Amino acid sequence: MQKHPIAVLKKSLLIIFLVLLIDQILKFWIKTHMFLGQEFHVFGNWFILHFTENNGMAFGMEFAGNHGKLFLTVFRIIASCIIGWYIIKISKKKNVTFGLIFSASMIFAGAVGNIIDSAFYGLIFNDSLFQIAQFMPDGGGYGTFLHGKVIDMLYFPIIEGHFPQWFPLWGGEEFIFFRPVFNIADSSITIGVLILIIFQKKIFQKSEAENVPGDVNTEGAEVKTGENPQ
Repeated sequence: MQKHPIAVLKKSLLIIFLVLLIDQILKFWIKTHMFLGQEFHVFGNWFILHFTENNGMAFGMEFAGNHGKLFLTVFRIIASCIIGWYIIKISKKKNVTFGLIFSASMIFAGAVGNIIDSAFYGLIFNDSLFQIAQFMPDGGGYGTFLHGKVIDMLYFPIIEGHFPQWFPLWGGEEFIFFRPVFNIADSSITIGVLILIIFQKKIFQKSEAENVPGDVNTEGAEVKTGENPQ
């Protein structure tokens, strides 16, 4: 059955909306209830809400200072426009799979979620260092447009220990899995990418398949059902 483009787009928009809603609600709560470095243990030492901010890429990685920050924000905006265009394009295909729509929507939502932080949080919040930030403070925000910091808070140090002394390069050093602190937007991008990688054959083969009426003989000529070729 051919899927109507509007119905496909509605599914995509619903996924994007839900991811952005959860992502921004959690970030807003963290920013207005915690100061930098503060943490709450949600599930023992395995799941911690740890408030941190970063100027760079996903999972707390930094990139080339202020100029790198601006570059990454602009890059995210361009990438999001391309992904958005791709979602609209594939929604018009009658054989597009839900897996492809879901993955593309998750990646798009994650990118936009971090763009919102980078573009606007510097304008609408003051600094969180040694204090809980205020929303729309009288003295203005801590940064300018496109120079906001991305809020991270999800920390899962499930396994902690030390590398054995004989281990190359890191012998005797502390080991934590999983060390990076990240957010819902980062998770959304990661989930979307992993689904595409793991199920790429199934997703893209079904999406690119065409419904050909009748049977096709070895020479490529169509043979109608019920007819005896002479």
